[in-house]
Amino acid sequence: MKTINIYKSFKKLLGVFGLIALALSFNGCEQFDLDENPAASQSQVVTYSSMPQLELGVTGIYGKLNKAAWMSTFYVNGWSGDDITTHVASNKADFREYDQRFVTPENSRTLTNWNGVYEMIRAANTVLQSVEGQTLSDPDPTKQERLIGETYFLRAIMFNHLMRIHGRIPLVLEVDPFQQPALASQLEVFEQIERDLLEAESRLPIKSAFAGSTTPSSGTARAFLARLYMDWAGFPLKDASKYAQAVSSAKMVIDNAAAHGFGLEPDLAKLWSLEGRLNQEGVFTIAYSNSAGNLTNRKMGKLGLPTDFAGWQETFAEIRFFEDMPEGVRKTATYYDEIPVDAGGTITAGTPDKLIPWEEFKDQQSPIFRKIVGDLADGDWNQFQTLRSDLFMRYAEVLLIYAEASGETGSAGADAWNALNMVHRRAEGIDINTPDASDLTASDGAIQDLAFTERKWEFAGEFIRWNDLVRKEQVEAALGNRNPQVSIGTSYDENGVGTPKPLTTAQNPILGSLGTDNYYAPIPLQEIEKNPNLAN
Repeated sequence: MKTINIYKSFKKLLGVFGLIALALSFNGCEQFDLDENPAASQSQVVTYSSMPQLELGVTGIYGKLNKAAWMSTFYVNGWSGDDITTHVASNKADFREYDQRFVTPENSRTLTNWNGVYEMIRAANTVLQSVEGQTLSDPDPTKQERLIGETYFLRAIMFNHLMRIHGRIPLVLEVDPFQQPALASQLEVFEQIERDLLEAESRLPIKSAFAGSTTPSSGTARAFLARLYMDWAGFPLKDASKYAQAVSSAKMVIDNAAAHGFGLEPDLAKLWSLEGRLNQEGVFTIAYSNSAGNLTNRKMGKLGLPTDFAGWQETFAEIRFFEDMPEGVRKTATYYDEIPVDAGGTITAGTPDKLIPWEEFKDQQSPIFRKIVGDLADGDWNQFQTLRSDLFMRYAEVLLIYAEASGETGSAGADAWNALNMVHRRAEGIDINTPDASDLTASDGAIQDLAFTERKWEFAGEFIRWNDLVRKEQVEAALGNRNPQVSIGTSYDENGVGTPKPLTTAQNPILGSLGTDNYYAPIPLQEIEKNPNLAN
């Protein structure tokens, strides 16, 4: 390993420590971008000689996470699911390709996401190589191990994120600007993610150092292992033995939830409000701030509204999915089926002059995700950017993994049913810890099927439904009857006068295969042109 020293002058050294002081002055729960960070260089490895260098290096990885995740591009694969759709025209072509299952190698969102994720992975590799073999002095003897653990965790979840989109990916594990890696097998990718998460778990504290789990704990790493094992047990590897490991991993998290600081938020709608941006349900949260050097969240707010309300019509709800979803507290927390407006037609959180149902929208008749638009009282519905967080994994998912995996292994007992029903009770608007007559039981079906369905409704609009459809090979079943979607709409004449009419619409109709041959997006053509080893 080639080592170079970029700290040749005292002046430069002071400059670096000035950056460190700036970074550490930010609120600890925030992740931020420091592109000028020399310790996170992707082409140079600097042997760390002090703890502030390591801290700054890890800070740089979080900054690159924010940079990769701040726009909808990060979740472009989410439009493949049966819960989310985009505008039928406008400048949403890249999202429509995923929506219609006809993703081309030239898709610019795919390329941007690929580059952003690998930028973060290379920054993690730089940190790991720079600290290798070093024991750095600090009053806190656990700090070095914690920071290394965070680095392994962040690399693992980015490999996992990209694998879920493309299937086979290159495993870039070292800093080498001339490296042209080939595609790893999917088994090799699963095994590398598992190794990284185990390395992270062994080094991380039992509870996140900051509010809302904006840095990982050992429980965070174990929860992501549970998610990984569920994918491993499904398509394409179908290693059913991994269900038992998912059971064990999820149970470890549940049994230690209080110590980890995890729990269900009683008010589901609060999770997508500014008030709830940092909460106990976030197993891992990507946080945003408006401090200097930070990026805010540009996936929410007006990007979930049609042009009727000055929206940018990026993320809408699928009609059939919306209509199938059971009524109740969870549906109310997930969607707006009508928009309150004042006399001028502007959205209001106060007393409205009119309620406009989604069927009467002039732009596109699609329901609206409250999870995207947010609490109207927050006022960020009319903004491109918000300080709301990304709940990259929620504790509700750990509970449902435990229930589903327990059913798959035939080991479901009372605790597995209770895990399922805690989520179900919240959806019903009742106390999550008190058994109720509405609880799901074996008479309602197999617990693994009930848990899979519960996931469908619980995580609607959170960009992860497609991953469930893939691992269970349910794409054809979910999307095969998508069109036409039938509801009641309104026909408008040239004067804007509306007349009710039946609405039969094939919004963004499926164009590509719904078979397993089309479950994964192609690797960006520009990347293949730079590295032909990716073409296989």
